[in-house]
Amino acid sequence: MASESSPLLAYRLLGEEGAALPAHGAGGPGAASARKLSTFLGVVVPTVLSMFSIVVFLRIGFVVGHAGLLQALAMLLVAYVILALTVLSVCAIATNGAVRGGGAYFMISRTLGPEVGGSIGLMFYLANVCGCAVSLLGLVESVLDVFGADATGSNGLRVLPQGYGWNLLYGSLLLGLVGGVCTLGAGLYARASFLTFLLVSGSLASVLVSFVAVGPRDVPLAPRPGVNSSSVPPRFGHFTGFNSSTLKDNLGAGYAEDYTTGAMMTFASVFAVLFNGCTGIMAGANMSGELKDPSRAIPLGTIVAVAYTFFIYILLFFLSSFTCDRTLLQEDYGFFRAISLWPPLVLIGIYATALSASMSSLIGASRILHALAQDDLFGVILAPAKVVSGGGNPWGAVLYSWGLVQLVLLAGKLNTLAAVVTVFYLVAYAAVDLSCLSLEWASAPNFRPTFSLFSWHTCLLGVASCLLMMFLISPGAAGGSLLLMGLLSALLTARGGPSSWGYVSQALLFHQVRKYLLRLDVRKEHVKFWRPQLLLLVGNPRGALPLLRLANQLKKGGLYVLGHVTLGDLDSLPSDPVQPQYGAWLSLVDRAQVKAFVDLTLSPSVRQGAQHLLRISGLGGMKPNTLVLGFYDDAPPQDHFLTDPAFSEPVEGTREGGSPALSTLFPPPRAPGSPRALSPQDYVATVADALKMNKNVVLARACGALPPDRLSRGSGSSGQVHHVDVWPLNLLRPRGGPGYVDVCGLFLLQMATILSMVPAWHSARLRIFLCLGSREAPGAAEGRLRALLSQLRIRAEVQEVVWGEGARTGEPEEEEEGDFVNGGRGDAEAEALACSANALVRAQQGRGAGGGPGGPEGRDGEEGPSTALTFLYLPRPPADPARYPRYLALLETLSRDLGSTLLVHGVTPVTCTDL
Repeated sequence: MASESSPLLAYRLLGEEGAALPAHGAGGPGAASARKLSTFLGVVVPTVLSMFSIVVFLRIGFVVGHAGLLQALAMLLVAYVILALTVLSVCAIATNGAVRGGGAYFMISRTLGPEVGGSIGLMFYLANVCGCAVSLLGLVESVLDVFGADATGSNGLRVLPQGYGWNLLYGSLLLGLVGGVCTLGAGLYARASFLTFLLVSGSLASVLVSFVAVGPRDVPLAPRPGVNSSSVPPRFGHFTGFNSSTLKDNLGAGYAEDYTTGAMMTFASVFAVLFNGCTGIMAGANMSGELKDPSRAIPLGTIVAVAYTFFIYILLFFLSSFTCDRTLLQEDYGFFRAISLWPPLVLIGIYATALSASMSSLIGASRILHALAQDDLFGVILAPAKVVSGGGNPWGAVLYSWGLVQLVLLAGKLNTLAAVVTVFYLVAYAAVDLSCLSLEWASAPNFRPTFSLFSWHTCLLGVASCLLMMFLISPGAAGGSLLLMGLLSALLTARGGPSSWGYVSQALLFHQVRKYLLRLDVRKEHVKFWRPQLLLLVGNPRGALPLLRLANQLKKGGLYVLGHVTLGDLDSLPSDPVQPQYGAWLSLVDRAQVKAFVDLTLSPSVRQGAQHLLRISGLGGMKPNTLVLGFYDDAPPQDHFLTDPAFSEPVEGTREGGSPALSTLFPPPRAPGSPRALSPQDYVATVADALKMNKNVVLARACGALPPDRLSRGSGSSGQVHHVDVWPLNLLRPRGGPGYVDVCGLFLLQMATILSMVPAWHSARLRIFLCLGSREAPGAAEGRLRALLSQLRIRAEVQEVVWGEGARTGEPEEEEEGDFVNGGRGDAEAEALACSANALVRAQQGRGAGGGPGGPEGRDGEEGPSTALTFLYLPRPPADPARYPRYLALLETLSRDLGSTLLVHGVTPVTCTDL
């Protein structure tokens, strides 16, 4: 009898996957009958057929003939251990709630989210498409090997013409038959699968009986051409019956050339071929939409099917090693036909399994595609796959998949496709293991599978083993599949997808963040690792957008919290008005592209709300240490939403199927002259409250005047050169004082330095101004400051200026704290000093009409860099609340017409000169 020479490598490389039946509970008679499938019909039968594939009779001789019985058993055990790890993960996920149709795609996407789930689902779909083509190509080659007119050893049965065109025609005809069955519905497919199972079982039974009933015989082997294409004498393999000498000869390995390809076999190549034939464990899980009780049927049926196929493989390994010599095993992988009591029954089993594999792959591909289309992950491209018949069968997806299979048949590269198919399936298996591992590591209370024979160790081993097998089988296909998955995930991330599924990444992050927050011990803080942690109080983000972005730059990797106080009393309200606002604020953070948290509160007054936020914002060692407020002045509010490109809305204002535009979620800015939610008294009191709580304070004025390129996320080196001016001494002090900055002054220097480290401010030049009293020698204070800057690794230009008018009035010894705000000076004197200080700063900026005291020299006709931002020393508010309005008026005078200004008061040490 002729050997199976031409299609054998293709058969051995083939590992088919089972079907994924209707994903969305399609109705109709056929679907209704499929939905009532029992564990045996719905899980055991598809899984067994998928794991046997079309190679169950052809792989045994190859594996045992080259590896020997002992190594073959070891390979089989390792392969099934790898598969069993994935089976445990499948069973755990399947018993953790209601499982709809969609199989592995549904499990992965609903666990890992739409990005990873959609990419894996599409790859799983392509694997089923290619798997269907591989099954049909293998079936065609198997038929032609027996009935082809051009085959060696022609006889009366060899009547079918061969060639690329004929082979494509045969494959297309078979695809039409398979597509017709799938188009008619899942009920017909289920009956066809059961009939196939009976044929394969009968074929297997005949083979097992033949090992016992058939006596010793010589089996003719396919002739090999000799030197110079000359013929060689006929060769024979020997079927010895049960013989201990035969078993002894077959125990050890005997790797030789594969007679179908001429390649030298190794342990890795044989193991890869064996493992390819064991895949198909997801067939039962993919029937989830058609089962009576998926949570019970999937674990039970999958485990039974895996155990059954494992037992059959071991039995065939032993029987082959006992009865067939090494020559027969290595030179005729299709020897089952030669020793069978009735050889046609073996062919029937092979053909029936191949046809079933192609049907399961096509119907599985169509159901996965229908699920992807229903989830709308890839948009209009998959819209035709949503079409269903009156009975609920997704015939649109079937036709879509049929067309792709027809395109794959044009390639005709059976061996290459088989390796790619197996790698794609392994990617899906690894994703299932990763899903279960993520759920286990996330420790989510709702992860309570009734199947408990798994742990994170088995999941992790499953992921690692699947990835290892991918690269062992085909490194190129493995690398390409991972690259494709990454590109698809990036595409889905950019496109956006449904968020109602839940993201296990968020659960994992919560678990890890909570663990590390507990380890962030405030008692172990050190000043050299200090970083700003900001709480920005915002009334209406429409008018605070530049400040919101500037604060994001000042945080330097620290905590950034956007706080908002809603006025009201919960006792008089039917529900909390704060909770519905979180979505709008989170959308604001996303659109503004800032790394900030959102914290909202309800309070009768803004001051009390600010106290609440200062006390409770943050968690553990991540709590705000700096309060940032906009300046309280009479400037009319601006609506930056209208001018900022990031907040430009479509004409209709609402994206189809999306959330409302941000312009509709926040009220318009306050009209000029309208009442404010915060009085001047409460504003200064809020500053005083923050200082009492040992929080640093930053008051920001005129941030809308900042150059746009300085608020961008990129580098500002290509724009105009700007200055950042720092005045680290209290300008409301009547003399220069010690000529050496204090804690507050060092805080100003630190904040300005942090800003200069941001890419958008790299090109800005940092200038530090020292104010000299009338009795101080020039150069002394500058030398001390330059030495300090050198120790602090701060690069800046230092300039000395002298006090303006009003600095010489009075004696500082009479002042309690040394400035006009907290001292006993009159209002006129304080106003004069504030005006003088303002003129001094404007002169250094080049904003004043004249040079003024201490003004720059040599500016005639020249335009130097302008000042983009000014840091000023913020005096502490007076102890008497009655003086709060006057304090605010002095700050307004001090910072008037200075452009963008930050008034800063620091209360904690933030610099360190130690290594």
